[in-house]
Amino acid sequence: MRQIALSLSLAGLAFIMTAIWGGPLLRILHHFKIGKIIRVEEPDSHRVKMGTPTMGGVMFILPVLLLTGLLNAVALIGISAGGVGRSILLPLLVMVGFAILGAADDWEGIHGKRKGDGMRARTKFMFQVILAIGTAYVLKYMVDVPDMYFPGLFFEVELGWIYVPIAAFIIVAESNAVNFTDGLDGLAGLIAATAIAAFGGIALIQEQVYLARFCFILVGALFGFLWFNVHPAELIMGDTGSMALGSVLAVIALMTGQWPMLLVIGIIPLAEMLSVVIQIGYFKMTKGKRFFKMAPIHLHFELLGWSETQVVQRFWLIGLMAALIGIGLSQV
Repeated sequence: MRQIALSLSLAGLAFIMTAIWGGPLLRILHHFKIGKIIRVEEPDSHRVKMGTPTMGGVMFILPVLLLTGLLNAVALIGISAGGVGRSILLPLLVMVGFAILGAADDWEGIHGKRKGDGMRARTKFMFQVILAIGTAYVLKYMVDVPDMYFPGLFFEVELGWIYVPIAAFIIVAESNAVNFTDGLDGLAGLIAATAIAAFGGIALIQEQVYLARFCFILVGALFGFLWFNVHPAELIMGDTGSMALGSVLAVIALMTGQWPMLLVIGIIPLAEMLSVVIQIGYFKMTKGKRFFKMAPIHLHFELLGWSETQVVQRFWLIGLMAALIGIGLSQV
């Protein structure tokens, strides 16, 4: 109970820190004219978002780094008995690594040669794979996380060397899935916060105290970010935030060993990613026809007549119920 209270208190502190520095960050982004560029093919209702400050992921990433770093400072430098807190160094580094990659993509799309498009997909994917393989190797052979727990089995499932490519695939897939989810005011932040809170709860049940604290600090910071990101958004997280969130969500799930629950807890990012895959595949097979009105799937529902807030609220309700179900299944 004490750990639950501390974790929730840290979430509250992270929320306050993020909300306080949100205003100054907005002024900085406006000053340097770091504004979103709307693609021609997006729904007309998105035109009002043109010029809204992007790269807003910095708003929640910096407080998480500061608060988690201070909280685990002794363990991170190896003084604490057993060095339990050093395991948090990996998700922190992954979050920063993918944030830097996302920031490079955002910057290229705003002020670079590929204005409006961002980094080439092939280049971005290559860096994602490199980061993911390195992370998967560290998870398996240095942090020594459990390979996999599966509902109904009361023991760890050993995967051997194949764990590394599976974990790398999960990190890349989740990074892109949350990236696809980021398109409506508040959507990616709400979905990611709910999923991370769910895995934070699982970590508490497993008595992974440091991991649980990290999760709830990140959730609190995301709520602080959402203060500025809910409709009508004052800033957008951009790839800086969405790629960092997706990758760190995957790493958290892998560290609990309950990563199969991403199929349930992360149902919305999964649906967003699958909708893009289906759309592209169907378009190529039928030589120009579309399976959805537009992909990712949140745009499909917008074009069906749902308002932006309806899509966000309904998707979040699905994500919340899926998170509760996922936590339950993880304990079966």
